[in-house]
Amino acid sequence: MTQNTSGGASEPAKPPEPSGVDLARVALRAAKDAARARGDAAQQKKQARRGGLRSGARADGRDPMALGSAINRLITERGWEAPAAVGGVMGRWPQIVGEDVAKHCVPEKYDEEERVLTVRCDSTAWATNLRLLAPTLVARLNEDLGHGRVTLIKVQGPGGPARRYGPLRAPGSTGPGDTYG
Repeated sequence: MTQNTSGGASEPAKPPEPSGVDLARVALRAAKDAARARGDAAQQKKQARRGGLRSGARADGRDPMALGSAINRLITERGWEAPAAVGGVMGRWPQIVGEDVAKHCVPEKYDEEERVLTVRCDSTAWATNLRLLAPTLVARLNEDLGHGRVTLIKVQGPGGPARRYGPLRAPGSTGPGDTYG
């Protein structure tokens, strides 16, 4: 409570009544807000007729997404998690098996139905070495990919030399295997 200078108790001060200018500002602000709301609704209707809403300044579901997010979403939607994981293992082969083995043994393919990883080695010695390491590698791969993704590693030695067909080849023959069985 405030005291009056005349010595008696006074009434609390009331806020001043809005004057004509203040009332005009409030009315103008309300009119602008209403017009903006009507304009937004009309603009959305017009855009919907022209072929859909366009993305504006704010993020929404129609905005483009990052490439990594799009690829992860595609892999999940299509159920490609296992093949993608095995592909990642083939890319990280040197870290999984070690540099020495990776120099001589290369993963060729993965059969998802049989869960077999085929590896080609550049010599029979390395093929034998990898056959001995296969159970350990299967355990390491399953630890990385998830249990049971790889059940067997099929090790192949070096391929034979490419057959060179000469000018005197008999039609229908299969090469030296014809003669020597």
